[in-house]
Amino acid sequence: MMVTREELKGHWNEVTGRLKEQWGQLTDDDLMRAKGSADQLVGVVQQKTGATRREVEQFLTNVLGPENPWASQVAEAAQRYADEAKQYVQQNARRMVNQTGEYSAKVAETVRSKPNESLAIAFGLGLAAGALFFMGRRR
Repeated sequence: MMVTREELKGHWNEVTGRLKEQWGQLTDDDLMRAKGSADQLVGVVQQKTGATRREVEQFLTNVLGPENPWASQVAEAAQRYADEAKQYVQQNARRMVNQTGEYSAKVAETVRSKPNESLAIAFGLGLAAGALFFMGRRR
């Protein structure tokens, strides 16, 4: 259920006052950046205070009461953010797995097609790493 502007405006002074009591570093200017949006309000409080999204949402739920439609709007926004974050992580994890597999295949093909060059490079890298290790220990 969406909150009307009038309902939000009616609770706005109470909510912002309680937020400033809870987190003294919040200013009127900070809270005005939210422009009456529950999503933006939670984000502004998080950014300014370092509080977690869950802490801010729980605070707002306590201030407004669980039966308040604005509190449910905040909870719904939190669920959307969590779902989006989960989807983002899953997509990027798949992409990283694919890229790692492709890179491994390329390295294996290079070693198969040019074994002597690959061995020389590995030997040279080993010598360089050993030299750096022993030089570092002398200091």
